[in-house]
Amino acid sequence: MAHPKHRTSKQRRDKRRTHYKATPTHLSVCPNCGAAVPYHRVCPECGHYRGKLAVEKEVTA
Repeated sequence: MAHPKHRTSKQRRDKRRTHYKATPTHLSVCPNCGAAVPYHRVCPECGHYRGKLAVEKEVTA
């Protein structure tokens, strides 16, 4: 195996890593209640997924 002959400087290392960044999550609108929901997830507000009730939500009074 080859070994590096010179140490990589912090500047060179960080310049290489400038493109590694987190992307914001894509949100869709729940057709039942209108809340913002991540794709392919059950709506946390009403519990619907693809037009059907997936999770029963307890009503707090």
